[in-house]
Amino acid sequence: MEQIIPFISEVGFPIVVTLYLLHRIEAKLDVVVQSIQTLPERLKEKNI
Repeated sequence: MEQIIPFISEVGFPIVVTLYLLHRIEAKLDVVVQSIQTLPERLKEKNI
């Protein structure tokens, strides 16, 4: 927390919020990419 406050004063609150949200979304996007990559295999299994 001590490192965040000087960073906010240097770059501004909106940029810090944006970086925080991008960090949170990154993990969720990894799950979406993994699901999309396994989708063809799952569709093949259902058609058999």
